[in-house]
Formats: sequence, structure tokens, C-alpha cells
Amino acid sequence: MNRTDLTAQSTRRQFIRQTSAFAAGASVLRGKLPAVHAADDQTIRLALIGCGNRGSGAVADALGVQNYGPIKLHAMADLREAALTKVHDSLKQKFGDKIAVADDRKFLGFDAYKKAIDTLRPGDIAMCTTRAYIRPTHVEYAVKKGINVFMEKPFASDPGGLHRLLRAGEEAQKKGVKIAAGLQCRHSPARQALIQQVRDGVLGEIPLIRANRLGGASWLTNQGEKSNNLMDQLQFGRIHLYWIGSGHMVDYLIHQIDECCWIKDAWPVSAVGMAGRVANSTDRGQNLDNYSIEYTFADGTKAFCGFYRINKARSDFATYIHGTKCAAQFSGNVHAPTVHRFKDQRTTPDNIAWTPTPDTHSPWQYEWNDFITSIRNDLPHNECKRAVYSDLTTLMGRAACHTGQIVTWDQIMNSTFQFCENYDALNENSPPPVKADANGQFPVPIQGQWREV
Repeated sequence: MNRTDLTAQSTRRQFIRQTSAFAAGASVLRGKLPAVHAADDQTIRLALIGCGNRGSGAVADALGVQNYGPIKLHAMADLREAALTKVHDSLKQKFGDKIAVADDRKFLGFDAYKKAIDTLRPGDIAMCTTRAYIRPTHVEYAVKKGINVFMEKPFASDPGGLHRLLRAGEEAQKKGVKIAAGLQCRHSPARQALIQQVRDGVLGEIPLIRANRLGGASWLTNQGEKSNNLMDQLQFGRIHLYWIGSGHMVDYLIHQIDECCWIKDAWPVSAVGMAGRVANSTDRGQNLDNYSIEYTFADGTKAFCGFYRINKARSDFATYIHGTKCAAQFSGNVHAPTVHRFKDQRTTPDNIAWTPTPDTHSPWQYEWNDFITSIRNDLPHNECKRAVYSDLTTLMGRAACHTGQIVTWDQIMNSTFQFCENYDALNENSPPPVKADANGQFPVPIQGQWREV
């Protein structure tokens, strides 16, 4: 698959179709059904909060878990009725009676998440898949109610939001609430097999990791009168405005950065980086077009992570490990489990020394298989801290590129910076946290002037 446009709508679902996970039924779970609810009804109920592509995709993955008890979509929440209706009807057509959302469990507005979560019972799942800026608020509420959580990435837009989410994760740990996070590649058996070889020293010491997400551009056009309306910003700004969703680099490269930290089994102590816009850019959004980040771990190991959205340039979507004994490929295009160990440092198809048993399902399906298993068997499952740390690592890189400075782990861990003073207070009548100028141009990071830590 030659991926040239990181904004392709098919990214997530295309991979699932190509691996036939959906058709295969997805789960190999077996055994006696443990109790989830005190009542006889053992259905795990889902509340979808945020009816976009990622939310509907996560519902499909949840309903793809088979042979381990009934799962149904029970409630839905969104800001827009049209989005909710579209997703509901599409899912209903595919899954029939598994979509059991009565009209009085379809909620709209900024407080809709509360109403949807309030329909659930302990053992059920709140699916927090809205824009990243409000993720901590939604997760906090679910944890307070004792409801399990699936949360999509990015997990917040800024360090202040991520530290708030970290506290919610700590509360979930105390209460036994389970949290799954949308960094699905950690659930891939093929990747886990290579991780074991790394831990066993088969590759030697690991002084270098390379990870790239390189593809085509998608710029924001002048939004005219919509530019400075909050409700409109929430629709067009997911990857274009930092306060809403962290920007495109964080939204996409977080997966590769998470893989680097997983390989190293550590978090970097510092980051430096460079970023800029391509010549003749007409992008009205806040993003820079290309990012080059150098992470340093405590033992001096380097992870080099690259990202760009540039048309007519080469594509690359992979993570590579370079050990003192040999190299390995850790992942491939559209999160494919492309995993190999090579004979030496040459990462070419004719130089492969070992390949694990191929994954049977997509990483998204494995992620949900594991999550449902933990709920049915009451096993520990809290990915919040690890997910937040991976996001904080990604924000280290973003800040290093945007400010032109070294950003340390201590700085990001102590940062309370937020793009908006109080996300919880926002409503349809609020002024937006960031505004475009008369030409529709939103503020762009300028090294030496920009602050986000």
C-alpha cells in the first residue's frame, strides 16, 4: 500500500478490510462467561461519545469481539444531530440488533456526555472519542461514575490537560475502573514477539531507533465567516488548530513515538527538533508542514522521528530498530504488523533473518479483544498512565520544534500550560480560544516567540 495522504478517510477501516479481521470475526476468546453485572443480563453496554470516523470505527472493533458474551451500543452523544444520525444509521445497517440505541438515549450538546454515561452500569464502557481538548473531562466523569473507559488518541491538547487525565487514571486505578487507550499497536502479537527478542538481547544493545510518518499535504483553506465561530472551529479544526486536537503531527506521529518508547522501555529525558512550512504555503491553519525530532534517553540512546505532509515527496510509514548486532523493522504502512529481524543493518527484503507468525487480526481488534477479556474476567487493565506519557513525549517533540529550544522530561512533567484557560466552560456561545486574522490565517508557531510548555 502506497500511502501518500495522511488525511485519507480510509486509513483505519482500510487496514481492517485488507487484513480481513472484520470478516474473520476477530476474536479467539473462549471459556465460561464470567459475571460483569449483578443482574442476569451479561450484555456489556457501550456509550459512544463523539460520533466521528474514529468513534464509529471503535464501535465496529468492540462489536467484532466474538464468543465472549453480548456487547451492544446502548447510547450516543454528539454536538451535531446530523453526525449522530449518520453514524447510528450506518452502524445499524451493518450490525443490526447490536445497535440498540433508543431515541431517548441519543443525546446532543456539550453536556450530552454526562447523559450518555449516566445510562451505563459498572462493567459497561464509555467510549471517549471526541476532539482531544475535552477528553480529560469526559474520562473524569466516567471514572467518577465507576464506568470503564475507552479513550482515543490524542488524549489531550496540551500538558495541562494530560496531567489532569493522569490524575483521572490514578483515581481509576484506586476504584478498579478499567481504561483502554487508542495506541493499538501495543496489542499486536507480532510486535510483542519482536519486543521479547529485544528484551532477550537478540539485537544487542539498541543505540538507535528510527520512526517516520511521511505523506501528502492537506491544508486548511480560508474558512471565511466560520473562522472565528467556536462551533465551526470544532468541525474544521481537528488537526488544524492546536487547542482542539494537538495538530497533525501529534495526532499521527504519536503512534510511532509510542513505539519508540515501548522498544526502549523508557521515556526520553530530552527532545530537540526542527520544523517549518514548505515554500508558497497557503495553509490557513496552525500546523507546520515538516517536523524532525531527536529524542535522547537516559543512557544516551537516540530516537529520530520524522513527520511531514508534503505532496510529490516520498512516503514512509514505519519504525526501525538498529541494535549493535542487527537491525529490525517494527511496524509498517497504516500500522501494519510488518515485523522482521534482519541479518545485519540492511533493512531490505532480501536480508531478512526472522519473521514472526503473522497477526491474524488488526491491532485495533486485538486491542478490543484484550479490553473485553479484562472486563469479563475482572483483570487489571489501566493504560492511562502509559498513554499519557506517550502523549507527553510527543508534546515534548512538538514544543521543541515550535520553540527552537531543548525541552526536557522534567519540564513537560511540571508544565501546566493549556491553550484554553477552562475547557469545561466552553459552549456554543463561547468565543474560540484562538482566532484567525482578516485573511483567515490562524497564528503559526514562530521559534523564539511561541510558548506551549
